[in-house]
Amino acid sequence: MLNILSWNIQQGGGSRTLKIASYLTSKNPAIIILSEFKNNANGAQLRAHLMKYDYVHQAVSNASKDLNGVLLASKHAFNSVLYTDIDPKFSHCVVKGEFEAFDVYGVYLPHKKKHSLFEFFHANLGETPAIIAGDFNTGKNYIDQKGNSFWYTEQLAKLESMGYLDAFRYKYPDAKEFSWYSHQGNGFRYDHSYVHESLLTIVADCYYDHDAREKKLADHSPMFLKLG
Repeated sequence: MLNILSWNIQQGGGSRTLKIASYLTSKNPAIIILSEFKNNANGAQLRAHLMKYDYVHQAVSNASKDLNGVLLASKHAFNSVLYTDIDPKFSHCVVKGEFEAFDVYGVYLPHKKKHSLFEFFHANLGETPAIIAGDFNTGKNYIDQKGNSFWYTEQLAKLESMGYLDAFRYKYPDAKEFSWYSHQGNGFRYDHSYVHESLLTIVADCYYDHDAREKKLADHSPMFLKLG
């Protein structure tokens, strides 16, 4: 079984960094994707902690220390690809790991801001099957939220027409779960794992750990994708 954990750790972790690090290593996934990772002192502390637990293969998106980026850390070797020109403002929101069997894209897509990152995926997902995981900051209106305020739903639909499916919805078609809540108590499922259809036969499970959010380790629930 190969486990992939993706999680928005909320503004780089801050004073929660050590608790976040302990949580990650206690779950012992093979691959970790962290959204809202910051390449600052807390980020360095988190990366060093992961190194001690055999996450020796790491890549950080091309973000300055003040920007929210993405960390990809793995116990398995991969070729990393960082981006500088896939979007005028948000190239640092994607990092790619080329593994032996498939590619993994870690993402932190901007919230309600104009970007061309979905167009990047539409144009560049090729013959190698891929997994796209992280905080998409969008979803399906009336399904992944009660209302209809999501942007980029059409781009998600195009991704699905290309053979990339929401692994959580594949396993739990009728589930009503949310990975983030507003101060007003409104739930949103922002965090996703989109998997190429050729990999669906090995998707054993896909679920959220809401306990970590409820304990205030971060304001998003970690997501687990189990392949086997």
